Amino acid sequence: MSLKVAVQMDPIEGINIEGDTTFLMMETAQARGHDLFVYVTQTLAMEEGRVFARGRDVTVRRTKGDHAGLGPYRKVELAEFDVVLLRQDPPFDMNYIDSTFFLEKVHPKTLVVNDPVSVRNAPEKLFVTDFPHLQPPTLITADREAIAEFRARHGDVVLKPLNGKGGSGVTRHPADDPNLDALLEIHAQLSPEPVILQKFLPSVTRGDKRIMLVDGEAVGAINRVPQKGQIRSNLAVGGRAEAIELTARDREICAAIGPQLKARGLLFVGIDVIGDYLTEINVTSPTGAVALKAFSGIDATEALWKRIESLRATA
Repeated sequence: MSLKVAVQMDPIEGINIEGDTTFLMMETAQARGHDLFVYVTQTLAMEEGRVFARGRDVTVRRTKGDHAGLGPYRKVELAEFDVVLLRQDPPFDMNYIDSTFFLEKVHPKTLVVNDPVSVRNAPEKLFVTDFPHLQPPTLITADREAIAEFRARHGDVVLKPLNGKGGSGVTRHPADDPNLDALLEIHAQLSPEPVILQKFLPSVTRGDKRIMLVDGEAVGAINRVPQKGQIRSNLAVGGRAEAIELTARDREICAAIGPQLKARGLLFVGIDVIGDYLTEINVTSPTGAVALKAFSGIDATEALWKRIESLRATA
């Protein structure tokens, strides 16, 4: 079965093919005989309820600096495609949210991965609160008094921006650290959004596990180890990837959240697990598939395309 696949992504010319999961998705799709088209959100247009984009047909190759063969720009109607991959990077801002409204117009006749309604309704740091029994103690608020009360109970805490990405802006504040109030002031000046406080988990020094799930089923994991003296393990900020096996607790977490992911049409998801705790459910543009394939030989994108093909065959 050959599928027509449109990829909504950041400009393909600027991606790093050595670690980019979207590129691996495209490479796998092409190897399976599917046709690829790329566009950016700025070219989306809606007229009389029909959704259009302007982009280019593309062939990909694993050649650094020459990884994309692009055709001329052309206008397409997204309803012409079998699949749209929603893969532009966060921030999860109004531009991101607006694009989900556009894609909602064509889904599910055109299969959007992940389901745009569910992406809009499941920001990674909020969706995880549906599973409080799996989370570390967590507070989401802009209220300074609530923050002070939470810190008094838990002492050593981690501060995160609510809609951050890639570990950006994540800081640790032990009980005697006087800098938390100043950082909260900076956050408030930059944005009126709430922030996240979580109890610090010492096990983060041993790594932050990224587990990849396809249609609610775990396919494999990598461990991301922070640099010495750091708490952020994201590969984007210097974390080191290493091979790791799924534990019984990991499988318990995946079994608990898997039915929700499947029911919401979240076909490709990356979750973050520190020790015994689930900390994030990444649904916007999850990464980690390249490292997973490199360390374990498991190709999460192959599993994804098999599932997509199965869904399209029965549509």
